Amino acid sequence: MTIKEVWGRLKIKLARVSRSREVSNLGSYGEKLASEFLRKKGFRLVEKNFRTPRWGEIDLVMRDGDTLVFVEVKTRSESSAVVYGGPLGAIHPHKLEALKRAAQFYLSSKKLDREAARIDAVSVVISPETEPAIEHFLNIA
Repeated sequence: MTIKEVWGRLKIKLARVSRSREVSNLGSYGEKLASEFLRKKGFRLVEKNFRTPRWGEIDLVMRDGDTLVFVEVKTRSESSAVVYGGPLGAIHPHKLEALKRAAQFYLSSKKLDREAARIDAVSVVISPETEPAIEHFLNIA
């Protein structure tokens, strides 16, 4: 393998790492915006980024009055939302099932089995020219 080929492969790997960090930062920013948005609507933050051993992560766990709300946050840049569709398009049936199982795990692990609970989604589209567009969808599962 030549030095040129090695450098070409390294550049591709570096680009992937950089893209991964950008997406992670965009997601974290979207979760922060979603949390603030829901707080302004009267929700109270209970926990964020709760990881389950098998069904992934719950972005936000919040309280809406007496109801425990598991919030899936989907964030996209305006350009990717135009090309690939809005953020909610990423919540497919398999993801919904994983969210339900993660919520069940949370409730049982915290001994909150008798709590009223629901799963909501928040869509965040970020544009460099305007304020972020944030939409809240109640009881998606």
